[in-house]
This record gives sequence, C-alpha cells and structure tokens, in this order.
Amino acid sequence: MTRRVAEFIVATRYTDLSTELIDLGKKSILDGLGLALVGSVAKSGELTRTYLRTLRVAGGDATVVGSSLKSNVRFAAFANGVGIHADDYDDTQLAVAKDRVYGLLTHPTAPCLSAALALAESRKASGRDLLLAYHVGVEVESKISEAIAPRHYEDGFHSTGTCGVFAAAAAAIKLYGADVAVCARALGIAASQSSGLRENFGTMTKPFHAGHAAESGIVAADFALLGWTASDHILEAANGFFHAAGGGFDPAAMRLGKPWTFVSPGISIKPFPSGSLTHPAMSAMLRLIRENHIAAGDVERVDVGTNRNMPNALIHHRPKDSLQAKFSMEFCMAALLLYGKAGLNEFNDEVVNRRQVQAMIERIHFGVNAEAEAAGYDKMTSILDIHLKNGRTISGRAEFAKGNPADPMSFDEVAAKFEDCAKFANWSGAKATSLIAAVRKLEEIPDVRTMTGWLST
Repeated sequence: MTRRVAEFIVATRYTDLSTELIDLGKKSILDGLGLALVGSVAKSGELTRTYLRTLRVAGGDATVVGSSLKSNVRFAAFANGVGIHADDYDDTQLAVAKDRVYGLLTHPTAPCLSAALALAESRKASGRDLLLAYHVGVEVESKISEAIAPRHYEDGFHSTGTCGVFAAAAAAIKLYGADVAVCARALGIAASQSSGLRENFGTMTKPFHAGHAAESGIVAADFALLGWTASDHILEAANGFFHAAGGGFDPAAMRLGKPWTFVSPGISIKPFPSGSLTHPAMSAMLRLIRENHIAAGDVERVDVGTNRNMPNALIHHRPKDSLQAKFSMEFCMAALLLYGKAGLNEFNDEVVNRRQVQAMIERIHFGVNAEAEAAGYDKMTSILDIHLKNGRTISGRAEFAKGNPADPMSFDEVAAKFEDCAKFANWSGAKATSLIAAVRKLEEIPDVRTMTGWLST
C-alpha cells in the first residue's frame, strides 16, 4: 500500500489533471489564501510570528502570509498552516461511505497548500508545479482519511493533523522530484510525526495541528532526501499507521485518482467560519428566519437534533470565547437569531460574551434526534424546531449547506469570500484583486513568487 501511494505521487503528471479538477483546486487554493490573510490578524498569527522571531528564523525565502516576515520553508509552512485553519473557515473533505462517520474528514487545503506554497516559492516553481503538488497532496491526504477505520476520529484523533502530514510530505516530494524509494521513506517519517487530538477543538491548538502537519511533511521530505531511513510500508504494516491509529483500514478506499476526491465525492468550501458540522443547521436556520420573518424576541426555545456523532465534535454548549463558539451549535443558532448572520465579525470574544447572546444560548437545546440518527452517520442531517412565544412551531431540516458539492460555490462566489477575508484583514483591495486574477490563471504563471508577492506587506 505504501509503495502504491509513493508510485502515485511520483508518477502523476500535470497532464493527468483534468480541467474540472484543476478548476476545483483553484477555488480551494484561493479560499485558503484568503483564510491565511484572516489568520494573520488572529491572536494565534501574532503568537506564531513572535515564536518564529525568537527562533531567529526570519529572513528566509518563503512568505509568512499577511506579514512582512519571511522564513525558511519549514517554518513558513507551519505559520501559514496555522493561519489557514485559525478561524475554522477552510475547506473540508466529505466522508460518505456508510460505515464512516461524516465527521471523519480532514481539512485538506490547510496542511497541503501551506507546505506546497512555501516550497514552491523557495524553488521558484511555476503555477503548474504548485497545482500538481497541491492536487497530489490533497488526494493522498483525503484517501488516507477516508480509508482509516472510523475509530480513529471517534476516539479523539484530529485527522487534519494526523492525515494532513501525508499531504504535506507528498506535495514536498513532488516538488523535489524525488524517486519512489525516497518518497516511501518520507511517508514513513511523516507517519511518526502524525498527531492531533480533538480534545483541543475550540483552542489555538486545533489550527496548530494543521501547521504542525505542514511543517512535519516538509521535515519528512527533507530527511528522506538526505538518506534518513524509515519503514517503507508504514501505512499497512501490523505496527503501522492504519493499525496503530485506527485499528484497521478499508483498502478499497485507497484508489488514488480513481476518481480524484475533488471530483467525487467532492470538497466543501465553508459558508461560515465555524465547525462544518454546524453548517446544515445554520443554513436551515437562516432560511427559516428569512422566510418566516422570525425575530429573536419571538423565540421561546429552539431544538436542534442531529445524529449522536455530531455533538461529539460540537462540544462547547456554553462557549466563553470565539474559538469555543466555533464548536458550539448553540452559539451559531443564537448569532443567526440575534444578528441574521454569523461571519468573521460575529465570532469574537466580545460578541460571544454579550448578555443577550448568552441568554439566547440558554434557549438553544442541542442533542440527538431519532430521525437524524436513522438517516445515517454518513450524513449531517440537522432537524430544527423553533418554538415561538405565540405557541407556533416552525420546523426545518437540512442535509448540507452552501459550498457543499450538491450546492457548490462558483469561482466568483469564492472570490467574494476572499475579498471579505481580505477586508477583514485590512488588506489592500488592489492586492486582493491581483491575487484573485493570479489564481484564476495559476497554470499560466511561470514563477509563483509573482503571486506570493501580493501576500506580504
């Protein structure tokens, strides 16, 4: 299995990527770059840059997005991985097999793009080189995440960290142009750095997982190129990744590129800066508010029901800060009822702790619904009952949200999200426009430094 993965990484060429696949990837790349800008103004972004300066690793040839700081590839990848995932607004892989929990997914772009962009910039690679490395890395990450037994996620591992390291290593190896033997060793090294625990959801350590995965993938590739040894069957071995981290895996899920995950079942781009499991209910709530002209003062109680696995990730029922709020169904519902929106400006500590917000949170009751449970764990079925003070009950249901492959965002819609992110980060409108144009024609760029130049101050 490990050798087959390594052979896929080494053998795949740009000409193997369909136009559809390339276009889907561009949307997620643009989305990721916008979120790196947002992450640059988060507290975690400030702390990350402070840390890099204490290490005296400033002055390299890879951009730390949203700042004047440059660093070496390893630490730029770390900083940008943290940045992309800082607001939990980045894209998500879909897990759709019947025996897979929907939450058993990964945020594919954060660890992969962070590693690929830093290395591509330092090597003066072309846009085509970046696209190829990115797609190979996302495919490896997504298939590994889909294949590992559900116990992996259910028992507390965060797959963006644990599986994302393979994406970063794959992208790095592809840009280095290494052979199959080196690639297999890099995967072996990467596996021993796989980490991330869901208990840290709602803290800065969740985006740390994405940054660590990006950094560790670079380290794995670098050491493998030096001749560092590692198991060359790390995925399938009795004491290897799949068994140790999940208790097993589904070999049928490891059909790399057949089809590409971006094409089927697809990658979701987020409409809200919160955990993706909140999004179907948020979409349904927003629709019901608009259709029925619901005012917050009219609401007596809201019941939100899902399958039993979704509350396992949405663990903050009485959030006290913005990071906890991203994993609070109660806050997401309260924000929509009070403000009619739940965007970057709503997810901040001051809003979360407003008296009216905390009072509305008390009216939101989130738990397991038998009908949603029966729909299966491969779905994010969310059922809402809004009980009004006049005795009327308004009900709704959703299986997915905007940005899901069933209702995808267009490139222009992603560009609008990017512009909103850039504005939130106080970024130059001219730079934002230039960057959108660059990503739209990424395959035509001879040197990605043209693009990264618009990402630094």
